[in-house]
Amino acid sequence: GRGTPMKSLWRDADAEAMVDAYAGNGVDRDLALRVYTSRLIGGDPRLVLHGGGNTSVKTRARDTLGDDIAVLWVKGSGRDMAAIEPAGFSAVRLDPLRRLEALDSLGDDEIANLLRQNLLDGASPNPSVETLLHAFVPHAYIDHTHATAVLAVTDQADGAERCAELYGGSMGIVPYIKPGFGLARAAAEVYAKDPGVEGLILLKHGVVTFGDGARQAYERMIAQVSRAEATLGRGRKKVFKAAALPTRIAPVARVAPTLRGLAAVAVDAGEGLYERFVLAFRGGRKVLSYVGGAELDRYSQIGVVTPDHTIRTKNVPLIVPPPDADAFDGFCAGARAALETYVAAYHDYFARHNARDATPNTELDPMPRVILAPGLGLFGLGASANAARIAADIAENTIEVIAHAEAIGRFESVSAAEMFDVEYWPPEQAKLGRAPARPLERHVAVVTGGAKGIGAATAAAFAAQGAEVAVLDLDAAAATKSAASIGGAALAIACDVTDRRSVEAAIGRVCETFGGLDIVVSNAGAAWQGRIGEVDDKVLRQSFELNFFAHQSVARAAVEVMRAQGTGGVLLFNASKQALDPGPDFGPYGLPKAATLALARQYAIDYGADGIRSNAVNADRVRTGLFADGMLEERAKARGLSVADYLGGANLLKREVTVDDVAQAFVSLALARKTTGAVLAVDGGNIAAAPR
Repeated sequence: GRGTPMKSLWRDADAEAMVDAYAGNGVDRDLALRVYTSRLIGGDPRLVLHGGGNTSVKTRARDTLGDDIAVLWVKGSGRDMAAIEPAGFSAVRLDPLRRLEALDSLGDDEIANLLRQNLLDGASPNPSVETLLHAFVPHAYIDHTHATAVLAVTDQADGAERCAELYGGSMGIVPYIKPGFGLARAAAEVYAKDPGVEGLILLKHGVVTFGDGARQAYERMIAQVSRAEATLGRGRKKVFKAAALPTRIAPVARVAPTLRGLAAVAVDAGEGLYERFVLAFRGGRKVLSYVGGAELDRYSQIGVVTPDHTIRTKNVPLIVPPPDADAFDGFCAGARAALETYVAAYHDYFARHNARDATPNTELDPMPRVILAPGLGLFGLGASANAARIAADIAENTIEVIAHAEAIGRFESVSAAEMFDVEYWPPEQAKLGRAPARPLERHVAVVTGGAKGIGAATAAAFAAQGAEVAVLDLDAAAATKSAASIGGAALAIACDVTDRRSVEAAIGRVCETFGGLDIVVSNAGAAWQGRIGEVDDKVLRQSFELNFFAHQSVARAAVEVMRAQGTGGVLLFNASKQALDPGPDFGPYGLPKAATLALARQYAIDYGADGIRSNAVNADRVRTGLFADGMLEERAKARGLSVADYLGGANLLKREVTVDDVAQAFVSLALARKTTGAVLAVDGGNIAAAPR
């Protein structure tokens, strides 16, 4: 169960290929090899996760004046080494940094200012928070990771003694100190006492290796981590004795919306404003063993395995009761009580440690970033699907470290005060790189019929406003293509909206992936024709199944989730102008659309008290894939018009309506917090179809 032993992935051919590839862009060999081994490190989650760790190389370069100077290329703060490019490194003048070692102390603001002053390129990213450590140790190449195996050995009360026994004289041992000047000075002092070491163990933090070449530093990292892995395989004891759990555990699709709703921060509940989270679920044998352990309250609440994780996961996760499928109301009440206790504890933690700081901090939100549900698994929480995924990844890594640590001893973290110092340290928070928020960030949107036409445009429009989007469509391949064109975490789900079970399964999948949903655009439809007194009943029933009952199935499933979350929601229906201005021979299409318009208003009436808004878009003459082949041409020809004139020439503005226009109408209704039961026309001006 401990996985494949770590091995060097260095390949001469690959390294030389990267050197050659970058040479054409003016990148020298030293930096190209620095990029190569940084990617090898960043690609292994046993070494670093999501922007963690840092690497550097010392080389020489010419400045603007043509002077030959010593330069430290160091990873930009928060950059992900798995896919780093040369531009992800910052070139800093090395000599001024080395002179800092003689100082007795240096504040964080002074360090940040000095680093910016000594950048060769002012447009470079902020250098790593551990730049001074890289500068003070003289080796050309330096690698720093948060290796899982090493953390399991160091995260013990006797971590220093264990590391001394394991590594002998091959590695220096540095006591835990928050990154910055103090740690850099301490690391330099340990190194100076024995310059023959291959690296440094930073207790309860990570491991550093160095070398004269990129390969030497990297392979020393692999070797030293492998030694820790080997010791973890000896003298292990059984961990995580199982606790008693309910007979039936509720499924993720039912649990996630409840937890998502509880964790939402009410900015102004009366106005329907909440700061929501997106959730990422993880299960599996290792996770279930951990969250189902009888001592979960002990080992999961000790702290982070390395302080670098605290900005992503908070210091400890929230533990909720086992989600008993046969007593789900009790689970909901227990989860609410657990969250209230967690939040109160966070407020106390902040007040207690903030009082120590000369410059008071502003309290961060107190909500957890990881939730443990015994019997089910864990959830990562974040402002986006990506942030939630990162929290979940780190939580899984934490489980791995704690499992190893408990198997050989007893897990111990840094103190709460030390965690606070890192959590509220501006250089750490800066790693999160917060961009200006988009209007629909933290929202989950579902679009049916989202593979083509209006649906595809609407899915893209919601994603552009920051929403996490699920594209539902009967055509699985087209849905996948639509989601891929959106990019990010967009989800494609094959769904037959005329099949209630298919709809419920699709909505369940959305909840499993994102934790819940906030906006549903019920768009799927098709246009059947026929004179109403002559059309076959089968045609009429088919149309009602897709153009009315499917909307009801989608809305009903969505409302169940929205009510479980308790943070409101938005239902949006594609009603079409036929609902208000029926055309000849279009009864099979117009009649169910009229019923769907009534449906939208009924949802507004019945669920307004739950904060759920329900509105419709009335679009006309949009060039989409809704109509059967040749239908637009026939309708235009019957009026003596070209298709273009038919689409745009018949409205008051004489402008063709596009799928993007309809998509923007859906977005505007999603943002209209005090509009419900409304119909928004998108037709360039068609008075006959205007709501009366």
